[in-house]
Amino acid sequence: MKFGRRQFLQAAGATAAFPVLSKIAKADGYPARPIHMILGFAPGSASDTVARLIAPMLSQRLGQQVIVENRTGAGSTLAGDVVSRAAPDGYTLLVMTITNAVNETLYQGLTYDFARDIVPVVGTFQSPNVLAVNPALPAKTLPEFIAYAKANPGKIDYASFGAGSAPHTNGELFDMMTGVKMVHVPYRGSPMPDLLSGQVQVIFSPMPVTIGAIRAGQLRALAVTTAKRSDALPGVPAMGEFVPGFDSSIWHGIGAPKGTPPEIIAKLNTEINAVLAEPKIKEMFAKYGGVPTGGPTDEFAKFVSEEVSKWAKVIKTANIKVEAEH
Repeated sequence: MKFGRRQFLQAAGATAAFPVLSKIAKADGYPARPIHMILGFAPGSASDTVARLIAPMLSQRLGQQVIVENRTGAGSTLAGDVVSRAAPDGYTLLVMTITNAVNETLYQGLTYDFARDIVPVVGTFQSPNVLAVNPALPAKTLPEFIAYAKANPGKIDYASFGAGSAPHTNGELFDMMTGVKMVHVPYRGSPMPDLLSGQVQVIFSPMPVTIGAIRAGQLRALAVTTAKRSDALPGVPAMGEFVPGFDSSIWHGIGAPKGTPPEIIAKLNTEINAVLAEPKIKEMFAKYGGVPTGGPTDEFAKFVSEEVSKWAKVIKTANIKVEAEH
């Protein structure tokens, strides 16, 4: 959806022409300096990969550099805190993920309220997670893995990018829905070296992180975490084929501090949607097993609200509690 000069003037009407023109001029002058996109995960993570694919093309459209900054720690709550405290001027943005929706319930004592203090701008990327294991693990199919895990409670380690990250919440959901009990091993950086070496055996990984290793035979994919199979790994079954009702995707988007002028939000939405419509972006996202999302701001805001509610049920049912880092 685009919000250009004509739409603003038509919506306002002739009697409000001067205030609207003032707002448009403000949006037209934006950006006048580099924009910082803050994300809460390490280089090489799915959110980092997607952000760095989008940033150069967005820079070209906006005429200013878009800088991706990694502020790791506490499952992206530190990044969210930085953005919630930033000036609401469109120059500091949050790379939002499913983790931010989870953290709203997961973390006790957060210094900010994600739903209140971060304004959704636009969704950018969506893909399944993939249940991948080190090839040394004897299970070669999902039913075999479930049987093996039940026979070895507390002896299988599954890695994540931290408490509340997609691999963590998917692992908890899997435990709940299958009756197995695995050990969660959170990493502040990438768990891939330990996963490939066998120090940990399992990950419910965002597909961009592990698809290369899966295709190279370094990891074995047992299932994608959705109700249907993924075109990126068509030979890998969907979790829903063996665990009815299991349906979880990772998603990314862009958010801004509360109070950011709506005309700046609209401009960002328009320009990011234009980037996501580029064939090159679609091709690159497909390489990592995902698709661009895009769309109007209000649709993304509704989706984020639904995700907060969905994962709140998982966190409360599993009785997961994490103290926020300060």
